[in-house]
Amino acid sequence: MLKDISGQKVPQVTLPIFANNQWQNVTTDDLFKGKTVVVFSLPGAFTPTCSSTHLPRFNELASTFKASGVDDILCFSVNDSFVMSAWEKDQEAQHIRLIPDGTGEFTHGMGMLVDKSKIGFGKRSWRYSMLVKDGVIEKMFIEPEVDGDPFEVSDADTMLDYINPEAVKPKAVALFTKPNCPYCQNAKRLLAKHNMQFEEIVIGKDASSTSLKAMSGRDTVPQIFIGGQHIGGSEDLEVLLNS
Repeated sequence: MLKDISGQKVPQVTLPIFANNQWQNVTTDDLFKGKTVVVFSLPGAFTPTCSSTHLPRFNELASTFKASGVDDILCFSVNDSFVMSAWEKDQEAQHIRLIPDGTGEFTHGMGMLVDKSKIGFGKRSWRYSMLVKDGVIEKMFIEPEVDGDPFEVSDADTMLDYINPEAVKPKAVALFTKPNCPYCQNAKRLLAKHNMQFEEIVIGKDASSTSLKAMSGRDTVPQIFIGGQHIGGSEDLEVLLNS
């Protein structure tokens, strides 16, 4: 049975992590001592909910978490270093540190190690999130113990609402571009200047010109969408941001 251990210290373990072409030993103190840390843990890298929603939303809200006093965001999974490194690159999760708990020692210490042999996973982590301050767990959000892979309370928005209910969440930004396009580069600079994270969709690689025209009614780049609203090109974006 899973148990909320808020008020207790995180497990004291040493995790071997392969980085910069060498193995490094990372301790619990390295990750948590003297810091305010948000942790979310999930069943596995490259799995559907983890890849489509759980990790991307934490990555998207990373700057808002940090503005709310969070030093680091850690993603734990019972996977090896090489799998987690490949997943980090695939997800472009540059604002989150992915921690491989290959042996499950940390997850076992948390009381969150579960048997998923029925789907060929073996021992994996139950899905949960927690807020840790100087190594002490302040708050846990643990998914209900039901069949399947519930995803109801361990999401990024629930955690942010707990930490800072007044936080203004950024709107999703999508930027359609083509290589060697100076107007696209200008749009990127404008978004970066205003600290707006965006997903770049390269025509010919990530989408077609037909898709762009179907969505925006235009076949020129860049085309910017913010919060589901079509803004237009780089000049339209500049006018909006200046206003």
